[in-house]
Amino acid sequence: MKRLHELIDTYKDFPKKGIDFKDVLGIIQEPLVFKELILKMSASEIIENAEAIISIDARGFIFGSAISLQASKPMIVARKPGKLPGELYKENYSLEYGENSLSIQKKAITKFNSYAIVDDLLATGGTVNCISKILRSVNKEVTGLLFVVELMQLEGRLKLDYPVESFVKI
Repeated sequence: MKRLHELIDTYKDFPKKGIDFKDVLGIIQEPLVFKELILKMSASEIIENAEAIISIDARGFIFGSAISLQASKPMIVARKPGKLPGELYKENYSLEYGENSLSIQKKAITKFNSYAIVDDLLATGGTVNCISKILRSVNKEVTGLLFVVELMQLEGRLKLDYPVESFVKI
């Protein structure tokens, strides 16, 4: 079976010059590898200790929904601007290549008190810090953060106050 890091492609200068984009979509094209990864991620203590999962737009949805199904935990989505209806919590954040914001539907997080945050990649930590700020602002707990890939040179983990698990360190 192929190893995870062999299925991650790098695209130089995307989405802008100087950025090496890590594409995890090769993982989902190998069903046995994808299944094994989801089983490992779903068994994490971070997931076990959470009442629900928050997945981040957009590739985080792929992994978060599979983990949600495997772990039998509800999934909430954190989306980019203009993608969610209803009353929203919104927070801005910085990326290694710009600025953006994420929103969560207020209604979606009223039933649960503890969340695991799932995304495909940890770079600077901006997106997960953004979501954790929203959750903390409404007295919700973050049990930890789960990523498929962690870009070690950017030291995003050092900016986070939660347990972090990543399955490929580059």
